[in-house]
Amino acid sequence: MFEDNKNLRESLALYLSGTEGIWFSGAFPDAREAGSVIKKHKPDVVLMDIQMPHRSGIEAMIEIKKNAPTLKVLIQTVFEDDDKIFQAICSGASGYVVKNPDPGVYVQAIREVYAGGSHLSPSIARRVVEMFQQQFVKSEHTFVELTNREKEVLGCMVKGLSYKMIADTCGISFSTVATHVNHIYEKLHVNSAPEAVVKALEWRLV
Repeated sequence: MFEDNKNLRESLALYLSGTEGIWFSGAFPDAREAGSVIKKHKPDVVLMDIQMPHRSGIEAMIEIKKNAPTLKVLIQTVFEDDDKIFQAICSGASGYVVKNPDPGVYVQAIREVYAGGSHLSPSIARRVVEMFQQQFVKSEHTFVELTNREKEVLGCMVKGLSYKMIADTCGISFSTVATHVNHIYEKLHVNSAPEAVVKALEWRLV
């Protein structure tokens, strides 16, 4: 985890360290040495603050994704700036979470990303929808053969619903949601939920 806010960093580190099923590697106040830290600890998921002193989270993410392309990076921020949202998504972020006092939100996001999915806070998902409606409405429709259930799941992803929420909404299990999401990724040729949402809106699939 890379987070410059000392109180948040320490409290979140303490919570994650004591959470069953999560092996916590370490917490760092900035991302200047992110590359070497990742090489040393080899984590599956990185929680990255977007705005830190010395080096931004996006700059650090671009570097570590070059050396570890399969690494999942979960961006966290207090800002909902349109440019930063798209910069993070286009740079390979596996998820985007608005900072929250409830540590359970981070655990859910981390587990979803680790399971091969992603996480978009509902407010971020709404921003993505609004931006595409305003800027990319003229995009030509691209034919993609999705099943009715896949379209339903994709529609839920666009709304920013978590895997658990999608499972409850569609009346299916968590693992079935993950299977549908993986099929959606394959058909859209993407690797994360943010990318899937972008293509769903650009190609008017939902």
